Amino acid sequence: MRHMIDPLDFSTEEVLALLDLADDMRQFPQKYQDVCARKKLATLFYEPSTRTRLSFEAAMLNLGGSVLGFSSADSSSASKGESVADTIRVISCYADICAMRHPKEGAPLRASRFSRIPVINAGDGGHQHPTQTLTDLMTIRSRKGRLDHLTIGLCGDLKFGRTVHSLIKSISRFEGIRFVLISPDELRVPDYIINEVLKPGNIPFEETTSLEKALPQLDILYMTRVQKERFFNEEDYIRLKDSYILTEEKMRLAPNDMAVLHPLPRVNEIALGVDNDPRAAYFEQVQNGVYVRQALIMTLLGLTV
Repeated sequence: MRHMIDPLDFSTEEVLALLDLADDMRQFPQKYQDVCARKKLATLFYEPSTRTRLSFEAAMLNLGGSVLGFSSADSSSASKGESVADTIRVISCYADICAMRHPKEGAPLRASRFSRIPVINAGDGGHQHPTQTLTDLMTIRSRKGRLDHLTIGLCGDLKFGRTVHSLIKSISRFEGIRFVLISPDELRVPDYIINEVLKPGNIPFEETTSLEKALPQLDILYMTRVQKERFFNEEDYIRLKDSYILTEEKMRLAPNDMAVLHPLPRVNEIALGVDNDPRAAYFEQVQNGVYVRQALIMTLLGLTV
């Protein structure tokens, strides 16, 4: 039995195979419509979510399976003090696979140690978000035709952005990757990412506070929102929340084939006018999230067609 807790739980070869399966699902959905018949996915979401929870549910339903679970800690026995370990022991009696989102870093990993079914980390605090990373990789590959030899700009909240941390860890394994890290000093990428991932891997990167300076050199721009829920005081959030806003004017500085990604939800960090730019890939990214989650569910359950 395997779990997906960290983006590095799958080798690069396994990631590419999973993306190939997701591509096939996108092209030939009818082949897979009954592959999860009589299988159940439990969605254990201790933290609010729209895209991730609904895309997991859509993925399982598209495969002919069914879904059960809860969408907030308040509607689960966690509100009574039940531990993650006990919850997953119980869920293992009801479902065949589960997706867990939790505000505490490491909670899905702990669940996996007590689980009798595969556990998928659907986001744990400011730590990791591996299925979003698979979604990002699928979108980058569909836009650029490759996952190597790319200059990737990451902009906004690089300190608390679990999607950013997961993407850096995962795509760094491909050859010729270079990062431009765009953030205010208070939200720069954590030292552990630099000291444990970028420097040991001799992966070139630069840190800057200027989006305009970075744009002309990018193949991919990954925008993120400043996350109010990660701040301990509102004044810091208000001071930093509008640090970067991608506008139509700024997009004129970018290459014609650059792709703009965003894990969503956005607040105001991408102006609505950018939605009409063919380089905007973030709603395509949402659709790809369903396909990669379908492929992951199938893979972890050991199912084939």
